[in-house]
Amino acid sequence: MNQRIVVGLDGSTESVAAAHWAAREALLRNAPLHLVHAEEWFSPLNIPAARSDLRRQWAQALLLEASKELMEKHPRLDISTESFDGQPADSLTSATASAGMLVLGSRGLGTLKGFVLGSVGMAVIHAVEEPVVLVRATEDALPHAERRHLDRDVVVGVDIGRPCDALLAFAFDEASRRGCTLHALHSWMLPPLAGSGSAYNPEANAQIAQSMRTGLDDMLKPWRDRYPGVSLDAQVMVGHTSEQLLETGSEAGLVVVGRRLRRSSIGTHIGPIAHAILHHSTAPVAVIAHE
Repeated sequence: MNQRIVVGLDGSTESVAAAHWAAREALLRNAPLHLVHAEEWFSPLNIPAARSDLRRQWAQALLLEASKELMEKHPRLDISTESFDGQPADSLTSATASAGMLVLGSRGLGTLKGFVLGSVGMAVIHAVEEPVVLVRATEDALPHAERRHLDRDVVVGVDIGRPCDALLAFAFDEASRRGCTLHALHSWMLPPLAGSGSAYNPEANAQIAQSMRTGLDDMLKPWRDRYPGVSLDAQVMVGHTSEQLLETGSEAGLVVVGRRLRRSSIGTHIGPIAHAILHHSTAPVAVIAHE
């Protein structure tokens, strides 16, 4: 059996949508589903201890209700629950250490499309090396959207100048399980305007584009051979990577982006492309940590 999928529940509509998305994913992977609620309990001197007991009872009721709802929808699903008393980010990180995936809900940016990545979500993405999927409470994530989980394609952004094995392994496996098309996208920018006017030289730009296509084909060949049943659409596009990914993934079932593993506490842990996709994608987003 595959590693379990962990879902963070906090009672919000978004976390419930994440649980339903994760349940469908668990069935695809023949994996158990683990529902987790984490909260740090404070008991100031002027607040009775019973107040904390009530909150713990609420947490248990939340997990029980979510578990029952998912079991009614998916009777074959193996579901377990766990409530943590402590920092949510630390608890979710600990729960994900032996898991295959963590799924979190995220609210939208007001009237804008995309995600609001709160402090807990940001801290968890920084800390874990397992795939983290962010899900919004959109029509695609609601309980009745089971077919849409399978019908829509997977989009992955790759950089042919860097190793992308972890991203491609996840993306090809996901597309294979769903039986959908995988869109692998590499974007490049026109060279800056120079004295020779190279940015507007059609022949030079065509050569660069062909070189990019060759590089992308070479990167994808081992994965084509490993997953011959996956329908692959490889594209080299001119423009900002984040903009191209957002456009290509606007109707996708999942957008896959990478983040570089950083062993140092100094500097950002989520690159600008992943950050932009997380904040503006209308589709669920999988963040894959890789070297």
